[in-house]
Amino acid sequence: QVQLVESGGGLVQAGGSLRLSCVASGKISSIYRMGWYRQDPGKPRAMVALITSGGSTNYADSVKGRFTISRDNAKNTVYLQMNSLKPEDTAVYYCNALIVPVDYWGRGTQVTVSS
Repeated sequence: QVQLVESGGGLVQAGGSLRLSCVASGKISSIYRMGWYRQDPGKPRAMVALITSGGSTNYADSVKGRFTISRDNAKNTVYLQMNSLKPEDTAVYYCNALIVPVDYWGRGTQVTVSS
């Protein structure tokens, strides 16, 4: 079992920046990959950025060059630095941890980008 707690969401103007944090607790050593997903009302949850235990990263095309995922193993924390935010980035952002084959999710944090 893994517990995930997100923080850092909020309201920001277009062009601004936010940094999301996700603190993991529990069976941390078994986590293969962590990441961030986002969801708009009425739409499926979509991958934003992933980082494996080895440090490999993957990004959705829509955020490449603007968002950066990183992890601090000493703090059991994964970050999502979001720059040059756009109104279309508005969504609830969820932290995810994969312990094969089970996905664990945080409760989500709202990010709202005003135009």
